[in-house]
Amino acid sequence: MVGLKIKNLSKTLLGMEIIRKVTATFLPGRITALVGPNGAGKTTIFNLICGYLTPDNGAVFYDDEDITGLQPYQVARKGIGRLFQDVRIFEGMTVLENVVTACMPYASESPLFPFMRPLRLSRLYKHARERSCYWLEFVGLYAKKDYPASELSFGQQKLLAIARLLSKGFRVMLLDEPASGLSPIATKKVMATLERIVSEDRDKTIVVVEHNMKVVTEMADWVYFMNEGQVAFFGRTDHVLGAREVREMYLGF
Repeated sequence: MVGLKIKNLSKTLLGMEIIRKVTATFLPGRITALVGPNGAGKTTIFNLICGYLTPDNGAVFYDDEDITGLQPYQVARKGIGRLFQDVRIFEGMTVLENVVTACMPYASESPLFPFMRPLRLSRLYKHARERSCYWLEFVGLYAKKDYPASELSFGQQKLLAIARLLSKGFRVMLLDEPASGLSPIATKKVMATLERIVSEDRDKTIVVVEHNMKVVTEMADWVYFMNEGQVAFFGRTDHVLGAREVREMYLGF
């Protein structure tokens, strides 16, 4: 059980030190939350892990391999997927087509592939449809597989984005505000889906950036509380969120 680790990460942007010597471990089989006030550096951590930013100091390790400085597509091919806060689905495609695009292997993206390997492409597409249908059933969207993705509610769009990550087989899922903007019913559905993922596949690592403390309290196994670019507290969810210092810094009492 190795998982994802960051060690002494630091990053300065526009003359401001956004991240200062952050060390954290995200283990498989559990949901870890990054919490803290706006500007604490939580999303910057995701950007450093995924290769959108390069750290000034420190390193990112995945299964003991140093992946610091890889391009975003290289990080994804290692098995690390990301859900953005604004979801980023293909609204002009159907729900099923959104997931199929994630299932297809990288080799099939070549413009020459359909002409050189038509039978191979047909088999790949059939397998991708079957796999996509399975994951749409998993997140509760199978009945809407032929709907335009634009017709889904925001909560359903987040479930669709999660289905895409699952269909691609990412072992690490970095989720930025998965409950943001959702109704209580949709929030419970997303929470139940994430909890089911780690309960059924102990090799999956889920890391969430989340401001909804009720969601964090009910769902997360481990919490890193960040403040001013540093990890101020970490540990079991009840211990961290129950600490007086955390309440004073984050909640103001």
